[in-house]
Amino acid sequence: MPPPRPAAEDSGHWPGALDGGIPAPRPPTEAEAEPVQQHDPAPGPEPEFEPVAPAPAAPPRPPSHDLLKSLLGAWALAACSPEETTAVEAHLNHCNSCAEEALRLREAVGLLHTEHNLDLDPLLRSRVLSGCLGRRPARIPVPGWAGAYDAEAARLDALLRDMGEAEWRAPVRLTWFDGERLTGRDTTVAGVIGHLMVVDGLVAASLGLPDPLGDGAPGTPGTPGTPGTPGTPGTPVERTEAFWRAEPTATYGAGPTGGIRELWREQGHALVRTVSFAGRGVSDLDVPYGDFALPIRDSFLDRAFECWVHAGDIADAIDYPYEPPASAHLRAMIDLCARLLPDTLAERRRAGLAAPPRRLVAAGSPGRTLHLEVEGTGGGDWYIPLDSPAAVASPEQAVAQITLDREAFYQLAAGHVAPHEAAAGQCGDTEAIRDVLFATASLSRL
Repeated sequence: MPPPRPAAEDSGHWPGALDGGIPAPRPPTEAEAEPVQQHDPAPGPEPEFEPVAPAPAAPPRPPSHDLLKSLLGAWALAACSPEETTAVEAHLNHCNSCAEEALRLREAVGLLHTEHNLDLDPLLRSRVLSGCLGRRPARIPVPGWAGAYDAEAARLDALLRDMGEAEWRAPVRLTWFDGERLTGRDTTVAGVIGHLMVVDGLVAASLGLPDPLGDGAPGTPGTPGTPGTPGTPGTPVERTEAFWRAEPTATYGAGPTGGIRELWREQGHALVRTVSFAGRGVSDLDVPYGDFALPIRDSFLDRAFECWVHAGDIADAIDYPYEPPASAHLRAMIDLCARLLPDTLAERRRAGLAAPPRRLVAAGSPGRTLHLEVEGTGGGDWYIPLDSPAAVASPEQAVAQITLDREAFYQLAAGHVAPHEAAAGQCGDTEAIRDVLFATASLSRL
Protein backbone atom coordinates (compact mmCIF):
# COMPACT_ATOMS: atom_id res chain seq x y z
CA MET A 1 0.00 0.00 0.00
CA PRO A 2 1.47 3.43 -0.80
CA PRO A 3 1.97 5.74 2.09
CA PRO A 4 -0.53 8.56 2.51
CA ARG A 5 0.12 11.65 0.32
CA PRO A 6 1.30 14.67 2.28
CA ALA A 7 -1.02 17.66 2.54
CA ALA A 8 -0.69 20.26 -0.08
CA GLU A 9 -0.06 23.09 2.36
CA ASP A 10 2.76 21.14 3.93
CA SER A 11 4.65 20.40 0.78
CA GLY A 12 4.15 23.68 -0.94
CA HIS A 13 3.04 21.93 -4.09
CA TRP A 14 -0.21 21.00 -5.64
CA PRO A 15 -0.96 17.37 -5.88
CA GLY A 16 1.29 15.81 -8.36
CA ALA A 17 4.10 18.32 -7.78
CA LEU A 18 6.54 15.63 -6.90
CA ASP A 19 5.78 13.71 -9.97
CA GLY A 20 5.77 16.64 -12.34
CA GLY A 21 2.65 18.43 -11.15
CA ILE A 22 2.24 22.19 -11.11
CA PRO A 23 3.59 24.07 -8.13
CA ALA A 24 1.20 25.46 -5.57
CA PRO A 25 0.45 29.18 -5.86
CA ARG A 26 2.33 31.50 -3.51
CA PRO A 27 0.40 33.67 -1.11
CA PRO A 28 0.04 37.36 -2.21
CA THR A 29 2.41 39.89 -0.79
CA GLU A 30 1.32 42.82 1.35
CA ALA A 31 1.52 45.21 -1.60
CA GLU A 32 -0.60 42.93 -3.76
CA ALA A 33 -3.25 42.28 -1.15
CA GLU A 34 -6.58 44.07 -1.69
CA PRO A 35 -6.96 47.09 0.52
CA VAL A 36 -9.24 46.65 3.46
CA GLN A 37 -12.24 48.96 3.38
CA GLN A 38 -12.14 51.17 6.45
CA HIS A 39 -14.62 53.80 7.61
CA ASP A 40 -13.17 57.34 7.38
CA PRO A 41 -13.52 59.51 10.38
CA ALA A 42 -15.98 62.40 10.30
CA PRO A 43 -15.00 64.95 7.63
CA GLY A 44 -13.24 68.00 9.05
CA PRO A 45 -12.29 71.32 7.48
CA GLU A 46 -10.24 71.03 4.33
CA PRO A 47 -6.67 72.15 4.73
CA GLU A 48 -5.80 75.53 3.27
CA PHE A 49 -3.21 75.62 0.44
CA GLU A 50 -1.33 78.79 -0.65
CA PRO A 51 -1.68 79.51 -4.44
CA VAL A 52 1.48 78.93 -6.33
CA ALA A 53 2.55 82.00 -8.42
CA PRO A 54 3.19 81.24 -12.12
CA ALA A 55 6.73 81.45 -13.26
CA PRO A 56 7.57 84.89 -14.80
CA ALA A 57 7.46 84.98 -18.62
CA ALA A 58 10.70 85.67 -20.45
CA PRO A 59 10.99 89.36 -21.63
CA PRO A 60 10.29 89.85 -25.40
CA ARG A 61 13.31 90.27 -27.58
CA PRO A 62 13.76 93.87 -28.87
CA PRO A 63 13.21 94.36 -32.64
CA SER A 64 16.31 94.03 -34.72
CA HIS A 65 18.15 96.97 -36.27
CA ASP A 66 17.16 95.89 -39.79
CA LEU A 67 13.49 95.69 -38.86
CA LEU A 68 13.48 99.13 -37.25
CA LYS A 69 15.35 100.61 -40.21
CA SER A 70 12.71 99.22 -42.56
CA LEU A 71 10.03 101.07 -40.54
CA LEU A 72 11.64 104.50 -40.93
CA GLY A 73 9.66 105.34 -44.08
CA ALA A 74 6.34 104.47 -42.44
CA TRP A 75 7.39 106.37 -39.31
CA ALA A 76 8.19 109.48 -41.33
CA LEU A 77 4.70 109.28 -42.88
CA ALA A 78 3.12 108.76 -39.41
CA ALA A 79 1.82 105.38 -40.59
CA CYS A 80 3.28 103.21 -37.78
CA SER A 81 1.28 101.70 -34.94
CA PRO A 82 1.82 103.19 -31.45
CA GLU A 83 4.05 100.24 -30.48
CA GLU A 84 6.13 100.57 -33.66
CA THR A 85 6.41 104.34 -33.19
CA THR A 86 7.69 103.87 -29.63
CA ALA A 87 10.22 101.26 -30.73
CA VAL A 88 11.48 103.34 -33.66
CA GLU A 89 11.87 106.51 -31.59
CA ALA A 90 13.68 104.64 -28.83
CA HIS A 91 16.03 103.22 -31.46
CA LEU A 92 16.72 106.66 -32.94
CA ASN A 93 18.12 107.79 -29.59
CA HIS A 94 20.95 105.29 -29.89
CA CYS A 95 21.56 104.82 -33.63
CA ASN A 96 23.12 107.81 -35.41
CA SER A 97 22.79 106.38 -38.93
CA CYS A 98 19.06 105.73 -38.52
CA ALA A 99 18.56 109.15 -36.92
CA GLU A 100 20.14 110.87 -39.92
CA GLU A 101 18.06 108.80 -42.32
CA ALA A 102 14.89 109.60 -40.37
CA LEU A 103 15.65 113.32 -40.55
CA ARG A 104 16.10 113.16 -44.33
CA LEU A 105 12.84 111.23 -44.71
CA ARG A 106 10.93 113.74 -42.58
CA GLU A 107 12.23 116.61 -44.74
CA ALA A 108 11.21 114.73 -47.89
CA VAL A 109 7.73 114.17 -46.50
CA GLY A 110 7.38 117.95 -46.18
CA LEU A 111 7.47 118.20 -49.99
CA LEU A 112 4.53 115.82 -50.31
CA HIS A 113 1.99 118.11 -48.62
CA THR A 114 -0.57 118.83 -51.34
CA GLU A 115 -1.84 121.96 -49.63
CA HIS A 116 1.47 123.66 -50.36
CA ASN A 117 2.42 125.13 -53.73
CA LEU A 118 4.90 122.74 -55.34
CA ASP A 119 6.15 125.35 -57.82
CA LEU A 120 9.65 126.63 -57.26
CA ASP A 121 9.92 129.85 -55.33
CA PRO A 122 10.45 132.62 -57.91
CA LEU A 123 13.12 134.12 -55.65
CA LEU A 124 15.02 130.82 -55.39
CA ARG A 125 17.38 131.82 -58.20
CA SER A 126 18.22 135.13 -56.50
CA ARG A 127 18.81 133.43 -53.13
CA VAL A 128 21.05 130.78 -54.65
CA LEU A 129 23.05 133.39 -56.55
CA SER A 130 23.34 135.56 -53.44
CA GLY A 131 24.61 132.60 -51.42
CA CYS A 132 27.13 131.65 -54.09
CA LEU A 133 28.35 135.21 -54.52
CA GLY A 134 28.66 135.57 -50.76
CA ARG A 135 31.04 132.62 -50.61
CA ARG A 136 32.95 133.45 -53.74
CA PRO A 137 32.39 136.90 -55.27
CA ALA A 138 31.71 136.85 -58.99
CA ARG A 139 34.44 138.16 -61.22
CA ILE A 140 31.85 140.18 -63.18
CA PRO A 141 28.85 140.81 -60.84
CA VAL A 142 25.47 142.11 -62.04
CA PRO A 143 25.09 145.81 -61.15
CA GLY A 144 22.73 146.43 -58.27
CA TRP A 145 20.46 148.66 -60.36
CA ALA A 146 20.01 145.80 -62.88
CA GLY A 147 19.11 143.21 -60.23
CA ALA A 148 15.39 144.03 -60.20
CA TYR A 149 15.07 143.52 -63.98
CA ASP A 150 17.10 140.30 -63.82
CA ALA A 151 14.83 138.92 -61.07
CA GLU A 152 11.52 139.99 -62.64
CA ALA A 153 12.50 138.67 -66.07
CA ALA A 154 13.42 135.34 -64.45
CA ARG A 155 10.08 135.20 -62.62
CA LEU A 156 8.15 135.91 -65.81
CA ASP A 157 10.20 133.31 -67.69
CA ALA A 158 9.32 130.76 -65.00
CA LEU A 159 5.63 131.56 -65.52
CA LEU A 160 5.97 131.04 -69.28
CA ARG A 161 8.09 127.89 -69.14
CA ASP A 162 5.34 125.28 -68.88
CA MET A 163 2.60 127.04 -70.84
CA GLY A 164 0.88 125.08 -73.59
CA GLU A 165 -0.12 126.35 -77.02
CA ALA A 166 -3.66 127.13 -75.89
CA GLU A 167 -2.37 129.29 -73.03
CA TRP A 168 -0.09 131.23 -75.38
CA ARG A 169 -3.24 132.12 -77.32
CA ALA A 170 -5.21 133.12 -74.21
CA PRO A 171 -6.72 136.62 -74.57
CA VAL A 172 -5.13 139.34 -72.46
CA ARG A 173 -6.54 142.82 -71.85
CA LEU A 174 -3.82 145.48 -71.48
CA THR A 175 -5.02 148.66 -69.75
CA TRP A 176 -3.39 152.01 -69.10
CA PHE A 177 -4.30 155.64 -68.35
CA ASP A 178 -3.99 157.91 -71.39
CA GLY A 179 -3.91 161.13 -69.36
CA GLU A 180 -7.66 161.59 -69.05
CA ARG A 181 -9.27 158.16 -68.85
CA LEU A 182 -8.54 154.44 -68.72
CA THR A 183 -8.07 152.77 -72.09
CA GLY A 184 -7.04 149.31 -73.21
CA ARG A 185 -6.06 146.94 -75.97
CA ASP A 186 -6.79 143.25 -76.49
CA THR A 187 -3.99 140.88 -77.41
CA THR A 188 -2.71 137.42 -76.43
CA VAL A 189 -0.03 136.13 -74.09
CA ALA A 190 2.34 135.92 -77.06
CA GLY A 191 1.43 139.50 -78.00
CA VAL A 192 2.33 140.70 -74.49
CA ILE A 193 5.77 139.06 -74.67
CA GLY A 194 6.33 140.60 -78.10
CA HIS A 195 5.42 144.01 -76.68
CA LEU A 196 7.96 143.58 -73.86
CA MET A 197 10.61 142.45 -76.33
CA VAL A 198 10.32 145.40 -78.72
CA VAL A 199 10.24 147.99 -75.90
CA ASP A 200 13.27 146.29 -74.32
CA GLY A 201 14.79 146.82 -77.75
CA LEU A 202 15.08 150.54 -76.93
CA VAL A 203 17.51 149.62 -74.16
CA ALA A 204 19.27 147.13 -76.44
CA ALA A 205 19.78 149.79 -79.14
CA SER A 206 21.29 152.19 -76.58
CA LEU A 207 23.81 149.50 -75.62
CA GLY A 208 24.72 148.74 -79.23
CA LEU A 209 22.86 145.41 -79.30
CA PRO A 210 20.65 144.28 -82.23
CA ASP A 211 17.18 145.79 -82.41
CA PRO A 212 14.50 143.04 -82.41
CA LEU A 213 12.53 145.05 -84.99
CA GLY A 214 15.42 144.82 -87.41
CA ASP A 215 17.09 147.56 -89.44
CA GLY A 216 14.39 149.47 -91.28
CA ALA A 217 11.63 146.90 -90.77
CA PRO A 218 8.85 146.78 -89.97
CA GLY A 219 7.99 150.21 -91.23
CA THR A 220 9.18 152.24 -94.15
CA PRO A 221 12.99 152.62 -94.27
CA GLY A 222 14.19 156.16 -94.01
CA THR A 223 10.93 157.60 -92.71
CA PRO A 224 11.58 159.76 -89.63
CA GLY A 225 10.00 158.35 -86.53
CA THR A 226 9.39 154.95 -88.08
CA PRO A 227 10.33 152.01 -85.86
CA GLY A 228 13.39 150.20 -87.10
CA THR A 229 14.84 153.15 -89.00
CA PRO A 230 18.49 153.77 -87.98
CA GLY A 231 18.69 156.50 -85.35
CA THR A 232 14.92 156.73 -84.86
CA PRO A 233 13.80 153.72 -82.82
CA GLY A 234 10.32 155.19 -82.16
CA THR A 235 8.18 155.35 -79.05
CA PRO A 236 7.06 152.24 -77.11
CA VAL A 237 3.55 152.54 -78.58
CA GLU A 238 4.83 152.89 -82.16
CA ARG A 239 7.18 149.94 -81.78
CA THR A 240 4.48 147.74 -80.29
CA GLU A 241 1.96 148.58 -82.99
CA ALA A 242 4.60 147.92 -85.67
CA PHE A 243 5.41 144.52 -84.18
CA TRP A 244 1.75 143.53 -83.90
CA ARG A 245 1.18 144.49 -87.53
CA ALA A 246 4.22 142.53 -88.68
CA GLU A 247 3.47 139.53 -86.44
CA PRO A 248 -0.32 139.05 -86.41
CA THR A 249 0.15 135.50 -85.16
CA ALA A 250 1.42 136.89 -81.87
CA THR A 251 -1.55 139.25 -81.56
CA TYR A 252 -4.47 137.19 -82.75
CA GLY A 253 -3.34 133.69 -81.86
CA ALA A 254 -2.92 132.09 -85.29
CA GLY A 255 0.11 129.93 -85.97
CA PRO A 256 3.01 129.06 -83.63
CA THR A 257 3.56 131.42 -80.74
CA GLY A 258 5.91 129.88 -78.15
CA GLY A 259 9.07 130.85 -80.09
CA ILE A 260 8.64 134.49 -79.02
CA ARG A 261 9.62 133.48 -75.50
CA GLU A 262 13.09 132.35 -76.61
CA LEU A 263 13.70 135.63 -78.48
CA TRP A 264 12.63 137.75 -75.51
CA ARG A 265 14.58 135.57 -73.08
CA GLU A 266 17.85 135.72 -75.04
CA GLN A 267 17.53 139.48 -75.44
CA GLY A 268 17.08 139.89 -71.67
CA HIS A 269 20.15 137.79 -70.97
CA ALA A 270 22.14 139.88 -73.45
CA LEU A 271 21.07 143.10 -71.73
CA VAL A 272 22.17 141.88 -68.31
CA ARG A 273 25.47 140.47 -69.63
CA THR A 274 26.28 143.69 -71.47
CA VAL A 275 25.79 146.04 -68.52
CA SER A 276 27.68 143.62 -66.27
CA PHE A 277 30.76 143.78 -68.49
CA ALA A 278 30.42 147.45 -69.44
CA GLY A 279 31.59 148.98 -66.16
CA ARG A 280 30.30 151.90 -64.15
CA GLY A 281 29.98 154.50 -66.90
CA VAL A 282 27.18 152.63 -68.64
CA SER A 283 24.64 153.55 -65.94
CA ASP A 284 24.58 157.18 -67.16
CA LEU A 285 23.76 156.41 -70.80
CA ASP A 286 20.36 157.71 -71.90
CA VAL A 287 17.63 155.52 -73.37
CA PRO A 288 15.27 157.53 -75.63
CA TYR A 289 11.56 156.71 -75.28
CA GLY A 290 10.42 159.17 -77.93
CA ASP A 291 9.18 162.16 -75.97
CA PHE A 292 11.38 161.53 -72.94
CA ALA A 293 14.57 159.69 -71.97
CA LEU A 294 15.80 157.76 -68.97
CA PRO A 295 19.32 156.82 -67.88
CA ILE A 296 20.15 153.15 -68.24
CA ARG A 297 19.94 152.50 -64.48
CA ASP A 298 16.38 153.91 -64.33
CA SER A 299 15.43 152.27 -67.60
CA PHE A 300 16.26 148.86 -66.13
CA LEU A 301 13.95 149.64 -63.19
CA ASP A 302 11.27 150.76 -65.64
CA ARG A 303 11.57 147.47 -67.55
CA ALA A 304 11.44 145.52 -64.27
CA PHE A 305 8.18 147.29 -63.37
CA GLU A 306 6.77 146.49 -66.82
CA CYS A 307 7.72 142.83 -66.40
CA TRP A 308 5.88 142.72 -63.10
CA VAL A 309 2.79 144.51 -64.46
CA HIS A 310 2.46 142.36 -67.58
CA ALA A 311 3.30 139.14 -65.74
CA GLY A 312 0.30 139.96 -63.56
CA ASP A 313 -1.81 140.51 -66.69
CA ILE A 314 -0.75 137.12 -68.05
CA ALA A 315 -1.31 135.37 -64.72
CA ASP A 316 -4.84 136.80 -64.54
CA ALA A 317 -5.55 135.62 -68.08
CA ILE A 318 -4.56 132.01 -67.34
CA ASP A 319 -5.81 131.96 -63.72
CA TYR A 320 -2.40 131.56 -62.15
CA PRO A 321 -1.23 133.15 -58.86
CA TYR A 322 1.62 135.64 -59.02
CA GLU A 323 3.47 137.15 -56.08
CA PRO A 324 4.83 140.71 -55.83
CA PRO A 325 8.57 141.36 -56.20
CA ALA A 326 11.13 141.17 -53.42
CA SER A 327 10.85 144.08 -51.00
CA ALA A 328 14.17 145.68 -52.00
CA HIS A 329 13.26 145.55 -55.71
CA LEU A 330 9.73 146.76 -55.03
CA ARG A 331 11.00 149.76 -53.09
CA ALA A 332 13.38 150.67 -55.93
CA MET A 333 10.49 150.57 -58.43
CA ILE A 334 8.24 152.72 -56.22
CA ASP A 335 11.15 155.14 -55.74
CA LEU A 336 11.49 155.46 -59.53
CA CYS A 337 7.78 156.26 -59.85
CA ALA A 338 8.05 158.89 -57.10
CA ARG A 339 11.07 160.50 -58.81
CA LEU A 340 9.19 160.65 -62.13
CA LEU A 341 6.10 162.34 -60.64
CA PRO A 342 7.41 165.97 -60.68
CA ASP A 343 8.22 165.82 -64.42
CA THR A 344 4.95 164.03 -65.18
CA LEU A 345 3.02 166.66 -63.22
CA ALA A 346 4.80 169.44 -65.13
CA GLU A 347 3.99 167.76 -68.45
CA ARG A 348 0.32 167.51 -67.50
CA ARG A 349 0.34 171.24 -66.66
CA ARG A 350 1.76 172.06 -70.09
CA ALA A 351 -1.05 170.00 -71.63
CA GLY A 352 -3.64 171.85 -69.55
CA LEU A 353 -4.55 168.72 -67.54
CA ALA A 354 -3.38 169.98 -64.14
CA ALA A 355 -3.71 173.18 -62.13
CA PRO A 356 -0.93 175.74 -62.63
CA PRO A 357 1.67 176.16 -59.86
CA ARG A 358 0.72 178.51 -57.06
CA ARG A 359 4.27 179.71 -56.45
CA LEU A 360 7.18 180.67 -58.64
CA VAL A 361 10.06 178.74 -57.15
CA ALA A 362 13.65 179.13 -58.23
CA ALA A 363 15.66 176.02 -58.93
CA GLY A 364 17.06 174.58 -55.74
CA SER A 365 14.63 176.47 -53.50
CA PRO A 366 11.99 174.79 -51.34
CA GLY A 367 8.39 174.92 -52.56
CA ARG A 368 5.08 173.32 -51.80
CA THR A 369 5.40 169.60 -51.15
CA LEU A 370 3.06 166.62 -51.04
CA HIS A 371 3.82 163.76 -48.64
CA LEU A 372 3.33 160.38 -50.37
CA GLU A 373 3.22 157.41 -48.01
CA VAL A 374 3.14 153.85 -49.34
CA GLU A 375 2.36 151.26 -46.69
CA GLY A 376 3.47 147.64 -46.62
CA THR A 377 6.57 145.75 -47.67
CA GLY A 378 8.75 147.85 -49.95
CA GLY A 379 6.90 151.04 -49.06
CA GLY A 380 8.12 154.22 -47.42
CA ASP A 381 7.76 158.00 -47.47
CA TRP A 382 8.42 160.33 -50.39
CA TYR A 383 8.02 164.10 -50.72
CA ILE A 384 6.90 165.35 -54.13
CA PRO A 385 7.60 168.99 -55.16
CA LEU A 386 4.37 170.49 -56.50
CA ASP A 387 5.37 173.83 -58.04
CA SER A 388 8.45 172.87 -60.10
CA PRO A 389 10.48 169.72 -60.80
CA ALA A 390 13.60 171.73 -59.92
CA ALA A 391 12.26 172.75 -56.51
CA VAL A 392 13.55 171.17 -53.32
CA ALA A 393 11.04 168.88 -51.61
CA SER A 394 10.87 169.77 -47.96
CA PRO A 395 8.76 168.00 -45.30
CA GLU A 396 8.22 171.39 -43.62
CA GLN A 397 6.50 172.65 -46.80
CA ALA A 398 4.04 169.73 -47.06
CA VAL A 399 0.51 170.98 -47.85
CA ALA A 400 -1.12 167.56 -48.39
CA GLN A 401 -0.64 163.88 -47.77
CA ILE A 402 -1.68 160.75 -49.67
CA THR A 403 -1.50 157.32 -48.04
CA LEU A 404 -1.86 154.18 -50.17
CA ASP A 405 -1.02 150.58 -49.51
CA ARG A 406 1.41 148.77 -51.79
CA GLU A 407 -1.28 147.11 -53.90
CA ALA A 408 -3.23 150.33 -54.41
CA PHE A 409 -0.13 152.21 -55.54
CA TYR A 410 0.76 149.40 -57.95
CA GLN A 411 -2.74 149.33 -59.44
CA LEU A 412 -2.72 153.11 -59.85
CA ALA A 413 0.77 153.41 -61.37
CA ALA A 414 0.06 150.45 -63.68
CA GLY A 415 -3.09 152.11 -65.05
CA HIS A 416 -5.39 149.38 -63.76
CA VAL A 417 -7.65 151.71 -61.76
CA ALA A 418 -8.80 155.28 -62.33
CA PRO A 419 -7.28 157.93 -60.03
CA HIS A 420 -10.58 158.72 -58.31
CA GLU A 421 -11.08 155.00 -57.58
CA ALA A 422 -7.73 154.52 -55.82
CA ALA A 423 -8.33 153.65 -52.18
CA ALA A 424 -6.24 156.36 -50.53
CA GLY A 425 -6.07 158.21 -47.25
CA GLN A 426 -6.06 161.90 -48.08
CA CYS A 427 -5.66 165.09 -46.12
CA GLY A 428 -4.74 168.64 -46.99
CA ASP A 429 -4.92 170.50 -50.31
CA THR A 430 -7.47 168.59 -52.43
CA GLU A 431 -6.26 170.13 -55.70
CA ALA A 432 -2.68 169.00 -55.06
CA ILE A 433 -3.92 165.52 -54.12
CA ARG A 434 -5.95 165.23 -57.32
CA ASP A 435 -3.03 166.39 -59.51
CA VAL A 436 -0.61 163.89 -57.96
CA LEU A 437 -3.06 160.98 -58.21
CA PHE A 438 -3.65 161.73 -61.90
CA ALA A 439 0.09 162.13 -62.49
CA THR A 440 0.71 158.74 -60.87
CA ALA A 441 -1.83 157.08 -63.17
CA SER A 442 -0.25 158.86 -66.16
CA LEU A 443 3.00 156.97 -65.52
CA SER A 444 1.31 153.95 -67.13
CA ARG A 445 1.50 153.33 -70.85
CA LEU A 446 1.10 150.55 -73.37
